[in-house]
Amino acid sequence: MSSSSSSPILRTQELTRRFGEFTAVDRLTLSVEPGEIFGLIGPNGAGKTTTIKMLTTLLPPTSGEATIAGYDLRRDPAEVRRSIGYVPQLISADAQVSGYENLWVFARLYSIPRAEREVRIRDALEFMGLSGVADELVKNYSGGMIRRLEIAQALMHRPRVLFLDEPTVGLDPLARDAVWEQIERLRGHYGTSLMLTTHYMEEADRLCERIAVMHRGKVVALGTPAALKASLGAPNATLQDVFTKYAGEEVEMAGGGYREAGRTRRVAVRLE
Repeated sequence: MSSSSSSPILRTQELTRRFGEFTAVDRLTLSVEPGEIFGLIGPNGAGKTTTIKMLTTLLPPTSGEATIAGYDLRRDPAEVRRSIGYVPQLISADAQVSGYENLWVFARLYSIPRAEREVRIRDALEFMGLSGVADELVKNYSGGMIRRLEIAQALMHRPRVLFLDEPTVGLDPLARDAVWEQIERLRGHYGTSLMLTTHYMEEADRLCERIAVMHRGKVVALGTPAALKASLGAPNATLQDVFTKYAGEEVEMAGGGYREAGRTRRVAVRLE
């Protein structure tokens, strides 16, 4: 049974993942409202990517519960997968074929009826600003274009919730800003709810309506960017100040094109 529009689109209760004696995610309890952009921030190893992997059914929880679009993560994994899109840290686009061909493959993977595929693909390309390079090989795309293509891939089946794991890692500031603009447009165009992880405090501050700060597998702070900054009781506090207080660290990353973006994302995954 899918959820009503007044209920959270995503809810977790005591969601936990252990690897042997190590607890990667510790009793995570949170909710995401329909149409909300929700952020997870925290240092490497905080449990952000493990959380995303559980919620996308790639990793079974050790204990706890979660529902997405009204479907139980454990009992209805197939329905959960039909309700979500996922853009991982590692590059998921095929460099040896065109942007259009990448989307065609995903349209088939999502079992989109043949009669609808062309319209869906063209709509996704136009929405992500890639119509002009649709027939070019992805290996010639910039890092920002690759990321926008990957978001387009994940939107082919009109998911209720889209998960973005470090959506702009490895991108230069201009490419990052272009991806931000597309993410901000997603809710209005598709009505999609988003959960994203990021190391960029500016990104979290600009995009997210609420943010959970994770540290050592636990949520140590949760609220709107404004409320989190106000909680410090200091004038002109920034989200970086919030991060430093609750996670005890500072973070930053950088980057460029297909090879560089791929290399940076692989490093980020190993660190997580």
